[in-house]
Amino acid sequence: VQLQASGGGSVQAGGSLTLSCAASTNIKTMGWYRQAPGKQRELVAAFTSYDTTDYADSVKGRFTMSRDNAKNAVYLQMHSLKPEDTGVYYCYARYLDWYWGQGTQVTVSS
Repeated sequence: VQLQASGGGSVQAGGSLTLSCAASTNIKTMGWYRQAPGKQRELVAAFTSYDTTDYADSVKGRFTMSRDNAKNAVYLQMHSLKPEDTGVYYCYARYLDWYWGQGTQVTVSS
């Protein structure tokens, strides 16, 4: 499984960005992690095998994840961005193993 992530960038606090992740095949369990400088990678949003969408508490109400099964793609719409959202965002997929896309940098300035 290959994952191609895109859409990162630099915005001011309060701004919005949308990340995209295209998979080489259709996989149900996909989502996003992020890693801030000096911190561990943390789960941001996930489509689970139970057909639910989970979000980190820190992004609930601000981030929305969606998917386009025809394109094998998932999207992460990020609104009301905060400086603490800064980090490298990684798309992942899980099917018998973990698969990762290349990271995409998100920088939010105050």
